[in-house]
Amino acid sequence: MKFRKLLIMTLVMSLWGGTMLFADSASQRVRVIVNGSELDDAGIFTDGKTYLSVRQVASSLQALVNWDDNSKKVTIFKPNVHMFLFQDSTIFGNVTKGNRITFKVFAQIDNLLTDISAVKVTITDPGGDEQMIQSKSVSIDKDNFWYRTDDFTYTFDKAGKYTIHFFMKVAGSDDWKVVSEKTITTKS
Repeated sequence: MKFRKLLIMTLVMSLWGGTMLFADSASQRVRVIVNGSELDDAGIFTDGKTYLSVRQVASSLQALVNWDDNSKKVTIFKPNVHMFLFQDSTIFGNVTKGNRITFKVFAQIDNLLTDISAVKVTITDPGGDEQMIQSKSVSIDKDNFWYRTDDFTYTFDKAGKYTIHFFMKVAGSDDWKVVSEKTITTKS
């Protein structure tokens, strides 16, 4: 009787182990690289299809994500946002280290296919410190608009790359999402 129980238990354990090995080989983790940067949350490849994290892909593409819980539907919106930096009436992109500049950010937005409640513009220095340029609640009823910040004075005290980020907040959400960025290079 003991031999029979041992045989059945060995058979069950063998089948279970083989099933787990098959399941592991049937779905594989996949490295996902977007514009040269690897995503933190890898994809999964199974049954000839690759599955990815929608939020992480949308974030990498600087897109907005809308989740509709009632219909269980995810929608990704990628507005076109083009930014220009003006010092007085001159467009610029490079600055000498130590310069204190008063500038404004001009953004042209089109292909906006979802409602937003606010926009925000920030600057991040080479060390990662972020400073607000301007934030504003908006009510847009069309798919395009222009946005200009007030004059902003900033000292570029470090050599390296500064990043201007343009954020949007989807209506009904509290999350800010980067939808565009512009780089300013500071030289010594």
